[in-house]
Amino acid sequence: MAFSAFLVLSERFSLRRRISQGVFVTQQSSPPNHRTHLRQGAVGVAGILFFVLSAQAPLTGVAGTLPIPLGLGNGGGVPAVYLAVGVMIGLFSVGFIAMSRHVTDAGAFYAYVSRGLGKPLGVGASQAAVLCYSATQAGMYGLYGVVVQGLFQKYASIDLPWWVWTVGTICLVQALGSLNIEFGARLLAVLVVAETSLLVAFAIHEVLSGGGPQGLDLAGSFSPSAFFSGAPGVALTFAIACVIGFESTAIYAAEAKDPARTVPRATYLSVAVISIFFAFVSWMFVSYYGPDNVQDVARNALESGSATSVVFDAVTATLGSWATGAMQILLATSLIAGVLAFHNGINRYFHSLGSTGVLPAWLSRTNRQGAPYTASLVQTLVTLAMVVPFAIAGADPVITLLTWGGGVGVLALMLLYLLTSLSIVVFFRRTRFDTRRWNTLIAPMLSMALLLGATVLALNNFTTLISASGTTAVVLELTVVAVFTGGVVLGYARNRGAGTDPADPAPRDPTHDVTASA
Repeated sequence: MAFSAFLVLSERFSLRRRISQGVFVTQQSSPPNHRTHLRQGAVGVAGILFFVLSAQAPLTGVAGTLPIPLGLGNGGGVPAVYLAVGVMIGLFSVGFIAMSRHVTDAGAFYAYVSRGLGKPLGVGASQAAVLCYSATQAGMYGLYGVVVQGLFQKYASIDLPWWVWTVGTICLVQALGSLNIEFGARLLAVLVVAETSLLVAFAIHEVLSGGGPQGLDLAGSFSPSAFFSGAPGVALTFAIACVIGFESTAIYAAEAKDPARTVPRATYLSVAVISIFFAFVSWMFVSYYGPDNVQDVARNALESGSATSVVFDAVTATLGSWATGAMQILLATSLIAGVLAFHNGINRYFHSLGSTGVLPAWLSRTNRQGAPYTASLVQTLVTLAMVVPFAIAGADPVITLLTWGGGVGVLALMLLYLLTSLSIVVFFRRTRFDTRRWNTLIAPMLSMALLLGATVLALNNFTTLISASGTTAVVLELTVVAVFTGGVVLGYARNRGAGTDPADPAPRDPTHDVTASA
């Protein structure tokens, strides 16, 4: 938020100087002789799907995150929690997709909330979205630095601090983020297929071998008693963390082939693939150890400081010793895929905010490949500003940077989902563009109720999520509130006498809307 305020102030100083020189520039105008349009028709359903899946970093979500809900949550009932989150997000997607037919914008949450609840709240949502993705990405960089540091120590006898590898990769991601979107989609596709193949191979082996000591026990993982055993709130919080980024399907609408069809298909596919994948793979790990034993195994691993051993030991014992080194390397590439996906998503938020006058117009510039290169550079600077202080302070990159970033990301995401659900209902009640009650009222209201309950559970388990004290939890919670509130204030300031905003246009007949006609 402070960085956004700095950008706004710098733009205003530049604007006054140009006016004093006799040059009039409207708020919405783009810098002369600069490209500002993203490349249209550049990516299809598969490309968008890989952007979404890479943001989940499947191997990271399984090896790095799964042991926590297994050990501290509801143990063998974790697979059912992933399915429950899939249902909740699926309900949210119904209204989300209905609105995507009328709003095609790279700043999805910003545009959706602006249309439904007004520009000030939309700007607040945009700042919360940038915080959500940036904090999550920064946390992933912390884990990445530790993983790569260990790899080079083990295989090359090179011992450098974690932050050296992290900063170097931040620069690499900056370069990749300035290339065309097709290249990014292809690269992410390769990385996602590589990391998921090992987990799928383990899961298939478990199915064919009949599972572990208790076999393939459906009741031990999917019954109501399994779901509500232990602390399901902890498991629910971590399951929600694993779906951060699914909504980025709408972020790429402006660059999609036939967005009216591509975005809905990619959204439903991503929700189904994410929830089923994590539910199935987690069930196989529960089956390997047995529903009655898995919580003790995971808790012991957490207490010994080797949480990843829950997954690494099982895969190595099943597939062979070669799998250990392969997983270590694939965990690093999984994290690269994740941070690149978040980098691309944040770029497009900055591009959208620059295009609509919320932030300086130069953020909307694109290069010859149609990539938002100035937004990419700003996003890189924001990432460095988040990561470098932890390195200077000598803080643990996993216990602090990863957990704090993930915790802030989850809270900001829940706020965004709630605001978007409400804006969907208000938008369609006001415009009547879509009169289907299930799509525009019932499903959004159901998702809002479930999301509100999930938010309460997340707050109640926040200290567990961030592995820190109550004071730290309050500070991080207030950070989300402060960023959102600051965005709302910025929205009011920018909206005062500013005229029409492309993200909040006057209602129009959907029959004349190209994105709604398909």
